[in-house]
Amino acid sequence: MAAMDAGRKRELEQKVYGGERLSRADGEALYASDDLVWLGRLAHHRRTEAHGDRVTFEVGGGEPLSSGHDYPELLRHLAATPGGVPDVVTATDIRRFEAATGRPAEELLDELAAAGLASLAGGDAGIFDPEVRSRAAGTPIDWADWARIHRLAHARGLRTSATMRYGQGEESRHRIDHLLRLRELQDETGGFQVFVPIRHEHPATGPGGAGGTGAGNPPRAASPAESLKTVAISRLLLDNVPHLRCSWATDGLPVAQLALSFGVDDLAGSPADRMDSLADVADSQSTAPSRDELLNLIWDAGFRPVERDARYAVLREYDAPVPLAQRRAEPQHIWS
Repeated sequence: MAAMDAGRKRELEQKVYGGERLSRADGEALYASDDLVWLGRLAHHRRTEAHGDRVTFEVGGGEPLSSGHDYPELLRHLAATPGGVPDVVTATDIRRFEAATGRPAEELLDELAAAGLASLAGGDAGIFDPEVRSRAAGTPIDWADWARIHRLAHARGLRTSATMRYGQGEESRHRIDHLLRLRELQDETGGFQVFVPIRHEHPATGPGGAGGTGAGNPPRAASPAESLKTVAISRLLLDNVPHLRCSWATDGLPVAQLALSFGVDDLAGSPADRMDSLADVADSQSTAPSRDELLNLIWDAGFRPVERDARYAVLREYDAPVPLAQRRAEPQHIWS
């Protein structure tokens, strides 16, 4: 990375502040920049225009189904759950059901929607570039099938999520290609409700951590700075997807809090964010922070929390944060 030419910097600022769509070349220039604070400021402008100081959040998330389920089991589960299960099925699952039942995705989605399915999870997106997918584990569905199934879901009124699992050895051009494919599909259907950049967890790496380096050690996971750059550029390029989520399940709460100033307007941490299909989700473990922890995290970052359900319906709006200057002006309690 290197410092960006001042003229190019002004050009990008003018496009962002003027509400213009950024190009592939613009995305490449943003990724080449080493000015993280500047990137954050641009992304924060875009998210503030759309959402003000509101940060939506969800406590917990959809409960995964049992491992090794089949299509009839999924239907029974949906029918038995009040309100259905809004976000636990992926395009990979639909493709697998097509192969197992011999029925087209159109019929399967109609039946699932009638039983209560409200959305498709996007955790199986990986990186769409064929070169990257060919060497990445856990990506059984390609872009053509992924896009086809999400397009069919959108046509049926299902609002879906999209993801990008980054940090698997791909280059910035692969990430930009991934984002622009999603933007083009969103132009066509308008069905994506949220985009979630998911930091890939290498073996021996947990949320917010980094793997080792050197011979015999696993690849190093994306650093917090790289995660913040990725969410900022995602917000700037995906100008037509309403929400940008940071998953505390993969990034950890400290990075999630910082990401609120880099374009993120939504926080959640479903186990589905960490896996590629329902069978994987069922085996994952994720401890959710409490409602109070999330409220304080959002307030301390200077934003106003808005609790939502999985369909982004508002459950409760909380008061605006108390300004830091006002908090500092209040006498402190001292114990002897």
